[in-house]
Amino acid sequence: MNAFGIFTQLLQLLLTVLLAPLLLGWVNQCRAWLQNRKGAGIEQPYRKLRKLFYKDAVIANNASPLFRMVPYILFGSMCLAAAIVPSLATDLSFSAAADAIALVGIFALARIFISLAAMDIGTAFGGMGARREMLVGFLAEPALLMVLFTASLISHSTSLTETVETLAHRHFEIYPSMAFAAIAFLMVLLAENARIPVDNPASHLELTMIHEAMILEYSARHLALIEWASSIKLFAYVSIGIALFVPWGIAQASDWLGIAFALPILIAKLLAGGFGLALIETVMAKQRIFRAPEFMGTAFLFGVLGMLVHFLLGA
Repeated sequence: MNAFGIFTQLLQLLLTVLLAPLLLGWVNQCRAWLQNRKGAGIEQPYRKLRKLFYKDAVIANNASPLFRMVPYILFGSMCLAAAIVPSLATDLSFSAAADAIALVGIFALARIFISLAAMDIGTAFGGMGARREMLVGFLAEPALLMVLFTASLISHSTSLTETVETLAHRHFEIYPSMAFAAIAFLMVLLAENARIPVDNPASHLELTMIHEAMILEYSARHLALIEWASSIKLFAYVSIGIALFVPWGIAQASDWLGIAFALPILIAKLLAGGFGLALIETVMAKQRIFRAPEFMGTAFLFGVLGMLVHFLLGA
């Protein structure tokens, strides 16, 4: 483990934690602009987190220790997931200990804990949200694995750093299989981050909400950590999309000068990705919850098509 890898890992983790709420605010602000509204400003998530951290937590009498621990577990899991995605450079300290399969496992671990916490109090909303979350996750994880496996077949490794090295820093090639994988990944991103058309993060209607139903019993610092973790998860998914489909600009291993150029390029990609996400949410409508299996089944189909195209065409 060299000094450059430790520096890059700490820098990337710090940027992820600090910029994740800003990315969420940018998406919400772009969505407001596209809907001819003024919007609350890109700094609104920071104001919300500050307000929640200053409040006193209200916890149900029958809450178990798990209910209190889950926000911290969720926040730590999302930070770990974002830390192993090479968004700045390919020389990361965690790259040798985690790969694409471990990344999906971290997301699954966070989902299990938040679902258990939602059912811990015994409210109807918590159980309903947990069931819906597990349904979406059960269908989204195989689709995400197909996307990562398609990229892994090109690099002959499940390591994300090896995949980025292959796609970004070697001779330029066009991979038709990655086009199908990109469609599948976009659908998974929308579903996993409670975005339209699968879920609406601004809604509290009983018939539509998924993520919000699981966190209704949380308040103050616990709710702040969950909201912060949700923004980090969105940041991590956008970073995965950048690393797999637009990896150009990511610094090579031990390239100190490349970091200086990789940082503004990463910010530009995040801004473009946030605007694209807001545009998708503006032109699409929230679908019925019973259509979610069809939506995720289509994502899985596109992921499988990407693998088949790679096997048949070798690209």
